[in-house]
Amino acid sequence: MPILPVTRGTRGPAAKGSLNPRRGLGPLAAGLLVLAAALAAASVLSLAVGANALPFDTVWQALTHYDPANPQHLVVVEKRLPRTLIGVTAGIGLAVAGVVMQGLTRNPLADPGLLGVNSGASLFVVLAISVLGVPDGGRLWFAFAGAAIVTVFVYGVASVAGRGGATPVTLVLAGAAVTAALTSVVTAILLTDRAAFDQMRFWQVGALAGRDFTVVWQTLPGIAVGLILAFAVSRGLNGLAMGEEVARGLGQRVGLVRTLAALSIVLLCGSATAAAGPISFAGLIIAHLAARVAGPDHRWSIPYAALAGPTLLLFCDVLGRVVVRPGELQVGVVVAAVGAPLLVALVRMRGKGRR
Repeated sequence: MPILPVTRGTRGPAAKGSLNPRRGLGPLAAGLLVLAAALAAASVLSLAVGANALPFDTVWQALTHYDPANPQHLVVVEKRLPRTLIGVTAGIGLAVAGVVMQGLTRNPLADPGLLGVNSGASLFVVLAISVLGVPDGGRLWFAFAGAAIVTVFVYGVASVAGRGGATPVTLVLAGAAVTAALTSVVTAILLTDRAAFDQMRFWQVGALAGRDFTVVWQTLPGIAVGLILAFAVSRGLNGLAMGEEVARGLGQRVGLVRTLAALSIVLLCGSATAAAGPISFAGLIIAHLAARVAGPDHRWSIPYAALAGPTLLLFCDVLGRVVVRPGELQVGVVVAAVGAPLLVALVRMRGKGRR
């Protein structure tokens, strides 16, 4: 049959990544264990490091034998633990969404800003502050709603923009156009409403501080369902990487894969952005790292991203607490500062590998 030579001979990423012949299952599984250990180390540092560094045994006692009368235990459990958990959930959401987004659009530069996630969340938060006067605790739902509605809108525009439906090109064009329009609206509101600007700037820079367990429980369901959907469409994303015609020839339901992948992106990006703000570079960097280390097979790159994303976010958050102690830099600033040169290095390495 004509499909078999195409499947065997294709040099597309999915064809190489489906079996990962040069890597093997052993090294890939070992890599996951290394990342899990790194995430555990980042979590411990996140609980111990701050304006006042705490010994590791104190952190352990606070987690296992919590004493509300002990001020150090209060710092660990009430301040740093929810901050760490939000870093883990937001890191998973942004990183896995980046992998799924790049697989769906077949665009190596895709990130949560591509489908209007960040701009949609920002617009709804600004409107909640400026028009409705919503307090800090209620803005989470507006951010999630904005991210979800605008992402669905972009996908709908891309679906009707061309004959082929929501293709990678139409998704990129629709996302860029909607993002530019919404960003201008947000800027106009902030320039005319000083109070909204003062309340918005802390969330917009991307931060893990100042959140409590309520934010964790509100965002956890969206992250969990989005992660399940990402794993469910991983094989379908491998097929899309070889081209839609080949994917259909292999019996894949391309429309269903696209829909579930888009829903996964909405849940993951919406939840992460609502909790921590629009953190740039995280999804883009981790998606490139996961593809380079684990290969282009999404069945491996997604779990790699799920571990590497929160590790990067937590280490950057710890670094932000140390460099300007006793103050701190918000994690969005640190991720951008670390991510820009790292992304350049990855692109250079990728370019050399193709020569």
